Amino acid sequence: MVAAFSDVVLDAFQSQISQRALIGGLLAATTTALVGTWVVVRGLAFFGDALAHGVLPGIALAAIWGFDLTLGALVSALVMVGGVNLVNRTTRLSDDTGIGLLFVGMLALGVVILSREATFTGDLTGFLFGDVLGVRSDEIRLGIVALVITVIGLVAGHRSFLALAVNRDKAETLGLKPGLAHAALLTLLAVSVVSSFRVVGTLLVFGFLVAPPASAVLIVRRIPVAMAVAVLFGWSSVVLGLIVSYHHDTAASATIAGLAVAQFFVVLMVTETQHWRQRRRVAELA
Repeated sequence: MVAAFSDVVLDAFQSQISQRALIGGLLAATTTALVGTWVVVRGLAFFGDALAHGVLPGIALAAIWGFDLTLGALVSALVMVGGVNLVNRTTRLSDDTGIGLLFVGMLALGVVILSREATFTGDLTGFLFGDVLGVRSDEIRLGIVALVITVIGLVAGHRSFLALAVNRDKAETLGLKPGLAHAALLTLLAVSVVSSFRVVGTLLVFGFLVAPPASAVLIVRRIPVAMAVAVLFGWSSVVLGLIVSYHHDTAASATIAGLAVAQFFVVLMVTETQHWRQRRRVAELA
């Protein structure tokens, strides 16, 4: 039984393609889980979704002009981050309004650009849904760099991010510069999206960014512990997703993202069942 299970796992990772996919997927899972924990805690899921879609114009222009797609995605992501902060600072509109406007505008621009270039229509699927089995060495190096930047940024900004999550006005009185902290967090979010879209695509990266941290937050409360648990959930979805994809011939990136979301609902059912039992015991003792 154990030998058969071992064969199932080892068979899936025999080729260099699957090994690069595993490394790339684990790097993407780690980076998105670390940043995604703050996304869930701060209620920035809408911005994460908008950013994942908003990189499309930069990707499209980079493909047309022959530049690196990652560079195009990074420029597009920074434009979105700057635009959201501009709307937030110069108007009395809510963050959601600025995010919604840039979300629709950037996505529409990307689709218009791609629609004008028929030769790139076939690449749209790859842009949106990724190709984890097509991960190359340079993308793995990018993932390592993004992870290092993310870890340094999260460690350096932890106190400011935590104060901002609790109370923005209190963070201001403590001299922690909440505006700068918010911009820094959005920039780290942009880095995680840009470094991961080549693995799971611009659409599926959102599920990767939110599902593992959301699962972790259901179990633990302390931010550092939640980050560690989220990383473990992300890793498990990558490993299981690649194994399922190999043996059942499913789309690898979508399988990984789907399992990450499925994990959340499993954890939700388990935690809710435990809470129900606790409430029932309390009622019986009353």
